[in-house]
Amino acid sequence: MITNMLHTANNSLKEVRLSANLTQEDLAESVGVSRQTIISIEKGKYVPSVSLAIRIARRLKVKVEDLFEV
Repeated sequence: MITNMLHTANNSLKEVRLSANLTQEDLAESVGVSRQTIISIEKGKYVPSVSLAIRIARRLKVKVEDLFEV
């Protein structure tokens, strides 16, 4: 039986972003995406590419593993 699974990502992006005193817009601009993309990632509705996850982690000065859970 094949099932269609919706993949979501548990992450701590919002908490880390807030502790860095960054708005969603600030973070989005600094990593080259829209504010809506950051919102979707924070809500777990969008799983970022590896490249984007790395850019976000570097901007927030944390490890990717500290932001995203598999």
